[in-house]
Amino acid sequence: MSFFIQALFIAIPIFSILIIIEHVVSIYAGIKINRATDIISSLSSGITNITKDGMKFGIVIISYSFLLEHLTVFKIDTLWISIPLAILVQDFSGYWLHRLNHRVNIFWNRHVIHHSSEEFNLSCALRQSISETVHFGAILMIPAALFGVPAKIFAFLGPLHLFMQFWYHTKLINKMGWLENIIVTPSHHRVHHAINNEYIDKNYGQIFIIWDKLFGTFQPELNRVKPVFGILRPSKTWNPVIINYKHLWQLIQDAYHTKKLWDKLRIWFMPTGWRPKDVELQFPLDSIKKPREQIKYQTEASLLFIIWSFIQLKVALVLMFHFFTVIHLQKPELNYIYGGFIIFHVFSFTSALDRKKLSITTEFIKVIALSLLLFKQNFMWFGLNANYGNLLLVYSFISLGATIYFYKSFKTNLKYSIKNV
Repeated sequence: MSFFIQALFIAIPIFSILIIIEHVVSIYAGIKINRATDIISSLSSGITNITKDGMKFGIVIISYSFLLEHLTVFKIDTLWISIPLAILVQDFSGYWLHRLNHRVNIFWNRHVIHHSSEEFNLSCALRQSISETVHFGAILMIPAALFGVPAKIFAFLGPLHLFMQFWYHTKLINKMGWLENIIVTPSHHRVHHAINNEYIDKNYGQIFIIWDKLFGTFQPELNRVKPVFGILRPSKTWNPVIINYKHLWQLIQDAYHTKKLWDKLRIWFMPTGWRPKDVELQFPLDSIKKPREQIKYQTEASLLFIIWSFIQLKVALVLMFHFFTVIHLQKPELNYIYGGFIIFHVFSFTSALDRKKLSITTEFIKVIALSLLLFKQNFMWFGLNANYGNLLLVYSFISLGATIYFYKSFKTNLKYSIKNV
């Protein structure tokens, strides 16, 4: 089992406890930071991202090991030098990848999910991409390769660097004095997630804020400007799989509809949000012009339905943990099947959150897929005995029935919105 997966078994419970603590403190402080549907969407996104990473679904254009083999000119053998150097290089490369993800049309699709929440809380930190399948970030780690920093240091440091970005996604911590000059704080990151004109495309730093100050992208949080969170073209869905590919689908449509060949080619690498003039006129998109007048996306949801949706989320989490316990014991094709099933399960119950009739169809497909998988494995479920397999089968029928019931029980299937508060 990889260090990343081992670390998840520790990190996920810690994150869950911190999310609960944040919620309790916010109630005590009288600060509105959470909506149940938004939390379910965020946590579901985290499950899809981690599952995708476990499947190792992606293409590495260039690896750090390759650079290390071909570029090392002086090998540093002492850990007390190589580890600080690795931390700086990791954060430097993270800054520039983050900035590219924000500023280039095609790269924005890799990152839009993280900014799609119209709230700002610890759970939204878990909104991570499944569409980031082409990896090229190692090219920015050449300074470490030149000095022969071992790859195993980055294998250990990578997950820690990612987990350390969790804590500052909160409204509950104000400015932190002298630390504001060194590390990324909640105040800095509130600016980064905001869509106000004063804040947009600022503070790309991940651990250290020094890169933003060096490269001209730093913006402090202003007392007179309350951050408004989300994206300028709202996703208007709770489904993390759809959010992951919605921008890409828009680029494909625009490239198809525009008449100029040059526009068909350059649209992918233009600044984020750029569209050809002819397409912009013919197919206008909803976008937020005045952030302070933002209307947040919301859908009809009873308390019972919210409880059921959390149960669905819990099923996804249990399946994910089991997936990680067997991932090193199975053939890669079985891992793809298992991981794909988990992601499809998330797609299905978050479609129900959107009040989509599609959710009934996906639940039918889930019953069929689960039945076929059990039949192929003699009613064993990826190493678990038949009792667990039968339990899952019963659950799948309950899930289908509950989805039909909740879809028909609401007075309307229309979505509604709430004002930004």
